[in-house]
Amino acid sequence: MDSNPSASSAKDAAGRAAASAKSACGLPSSAVIDLSKTVIQHTDAEWQRLLTPAQFQVTRRKGTERPFVNQFCDHHADGVYFSICSETPLFDSRDKFESGTGWPSFTKPIQPEFVGVSRDTAHGMVRDEVHCQVDGAHLGHVFPDGPGPTGLRYCINSTSLRFMPRAEYEAWLSKRSAAHSG
Repeated sequence: MDSNPSASSAKDAAGRAAASAKSACGLPSSAVIDLSKTVIQHTDAEWQRLLTPAQFQVTRRKGTERPFVNQFCDHHADGVYFSICSETPLFDSRDKFESGTGWPSFTKPIQPEFVGVSRDTAHGMVRDEVHCQVDGAHLGHVFPDGPGPTGLRYCINSTSLRFMPRAEYEAWLSKRSAAHSG
């Protein structure tokens, strides 16, 4: 037991401040930790009921959509891109850039804990596959040929994403933050 009440009070305040600190995606840090430990799993039959055939092919079978004719290749609205398979924010439009590849490209994920990378040796190539850590959805690939500050190009299938305009995202953040703190 701490015999100094002001020291104990300072520790309590520091603990509350750390718990309510905002992460890169805007959620309280404690909510990011909770979400990053969440695992959403369904059977293939359940995923097929939840997703369109194209979404299922890309996210669950590691498919690739056609370049230049996808939903977000030429999309320039301000907001956040979520996984189509869960309520996980993945990329911010502020980190999106024109790569000329035909797929939406980002310099970084909105929150590193939400996006995983694994080696992909399919199709006779060696690449780094990108997936959502929460729901396992295949998103695309990451390459070391992007602009600063990261030098990375997250080349993402539109089919694996859902877009939320900035104002709607801010309301979503407020709701999630309130639910997490109370």
